[in-house]
Amino acid sequence: VQLQASGGGLVQAGDSLRLSCTASGRTFSNYAMGWFRQVPGKEREFVAAVRRTNSDKYYADSVKGRFTISRDNAKNTVYLQLNSLSPEDTAVYYCAAASGLIVSSVPNPRQYNYWGQGTQVTVSS
Repeated sequence: VQLQASGGGLVQAGDSLRLSCTASGRTFSNYAMGWFRQVPGKEREFVAAVRRTNSDKYYADSVKGRFTISRDNAKNTVYLQLNSLSPEDTAVYYCAAASGLIVSSVPNPRQYNYWGQGTQVTVSS
């Protein structure tokens, strides 16, 4: 499956953004979807994930209450709504698809089979 992420940009602290990730090539609804982020020199960090039908969602503690993941299977798209952004949220954000999602391993990047190219989010103070 091919993933195309978009929606990043430069915003000020407290602003909001909505990231999108559109899939093609395979049946989107067969995959759980996740968002990760990475800053230079650090490992890729789990942000959020959603199961195939919006039934279960998972969040990193650092974004819980501020970020919301959702998906629209009719549009082959997963979204990440980012609210109350802070400079610490600055990173390249990646979407990823997993053919299977084990609850205990949701934050593990190795569980995801396909990755998008990333979209830069920069938050100024």
